[in-house]
Amino acid sequence: MSIDPAAYARLREIADQLPQIPGISKVEIADGEIVMMMSPVKRHELAVVRIARQLNLQLPKTHPGHIAHPGADLEDTGLGRLRCPDLMVFPEQVLEGEEPAVQPHEVLLVVEVVSKSNPESDYQNKVRDYAAMGIPLYLLVDPRKGTGIVHDQPGYASRKEFAFGDTVTVGPWTIDTSVLLTYA
Repeated sequence: MSIDPAAYARLREIADQLPQIPGISKVEIADGEIVMMMSPVKRHELAVVRIARQLNLQLPKTHPGHIAHPGADLEDTGLGRLRCPDLMVFPEQVLEGEEPAVQPHEVLLVVEVVSKSNPESDYQNKVRDYAAMGIPLYLLVDPRKGTGIVHDQPGYASRKEFAFGDTVTVGPWTIDTSVLLTYA
């Protein structure tokens, strides 16, 4: 599952030097390869915003000082993984650090909104990677089908499926999925 640290360092160096390409929004490293991600569609981003808003309203009570933040990279050099989750919950103070990415031990939750173009990655590879990183909760939202899965417990031993319209418990938080839209 992990790759040689020198090989990962080289991949990370290449990824950091890739030019900005229109239509490409993120670069990840997984399974010894650099993966370039397409820019998400508007309804994908709307789902991220609406979930983040709900979490950020609840975090002051459950985890003061934490935020639900999109856009940060998540890196586990030991596993040789660089991921760009759609949304993560972690202490806001992490953003003050010099490191280029958030570390897995700082993250309480990752959220992925399934894209139209590459759903298998969210359902298989990212489940494997986030579990291996030790991230306690993984919320998978699928606007293609109007469904989702809450992965929790060590190694994601528990999976709770839901449909858009349900109110979902994700760890100590509650998400109203009736505000999420399916892809047109």
